[in-house]
Amino acid sequence: MTNDHDGVRELLAAWAIGVLPPGDATTAPPHLAVCEECAAEAERLRDTVRLLDGAPVPGAAPDNAPGAESGGAVSGSADGILASALCSRSPRIPIAPHAAPYAAAVAGLQALVPELDGRWGSPVVHDWDVHATVAHLVAADEHLGVHLGVDARVPASHIPEGVPTGEAWARRTADVIAHEHARPPGETVVTWAAQAAALLATPEARDLERAARPVSVMDLRLPVADHFVVRAFETWIHTDDIGRALGLAVPPPPDDHLSSLIRLAVRILVLALHEAPPVLFEVTGPTRASWVLGSDTEPVRAELTLDPVDFCLLVGGRHTPDQVPRGVSGDEGAARNVLETAASLAWL
Repeated sequence: MTNDHDGVRELLAAWAIGVLPPGDATTAPPHLAVCEECAAEAERLRDTVRLLDGAPVPGAAPDNAPGAESGGAVSGSADGILASALCSRSPRIPIAPHAAPYAAAVAGLQALVPELDGRWGSPVVHDWDVHATVAHLVAADEHLGVHLGVDARVPASHIPEGVPTGEAWARRTADVIAHEHARPPGETVVTWAAQAAALLATPEARDLERAARPVSVMDLRLPVADHFVVRAFETWIHTDDIGRALGLAVPPPPDDHLSSLIRLAVRILVLALHEAPPVLFEVTGPTRASWVLGSDTEPVRAELTLDPVDFCLLVGGRHTPDQVPRGVSGDEGAARNVLETAASLAWL
């Protein structure tokens, strides 16, 4: 019987999205009825799950579970599969603008889940199948979660001190994927969704002042607010990976969210190109914006134009400098340097 804080805390995420295991469905609620601390945390998680407004895990949540009122994903329609997740709605609890792209990206992947039944072993990207790709997001979100007080949901890895960041990250990812491959995919989805809900329930997701605190995640020191945008970027990229692998149409983020992704990528690109030959870089479409990238002591050598989604796919490692559609005038070498530098930022 689960009747202690630590035991119930392990169950709160499952309770919040309506997927408590049968053995705990009758034991955890009595504890929540008498423990104010656990009950308050459970309600906070449930409110955050409602905010995500994504589709529940197929067959797991009852009709009155959080998110059921949204109607779920548009099953069987490739063009409309994420429409319900991307429509504009007033959140039940407030989050700050910097966290909104991540909330939407999480909802987008949740909306895709009903289409994955029987296809979890399909190859996606790198050497990952669909199951491993979701498990990777568990590991990736965990890095920010550690800084925000979110408990890890997968057993710790035994990585010696002093191991380089990239190698440590690769080991942790491999450990999490191995752990999740030993579990049913539905349980992996629950773990990932619960961790995402916990991140969005943190004060830093709602308070811009608290989110201004800089932290180093994967050797990238940025304000917490920017790290939420990074999480949005990676969640969308991997949702798109899954969609492409399975022939399902995954729309890009809404324009305002896409602009947040682009602005963050450009800020990092500005630092990487500060001594390079200057190039006027323009993103087209509704997110239209332009920047001069490179040295500020020389005249502009070239003009480079990219579609916003193509730019994000380049930075995300899904386009190469040779493949990405672009418009170029002026010094081809200077423009190519921007493309190659943008591609070198990819870690996904």
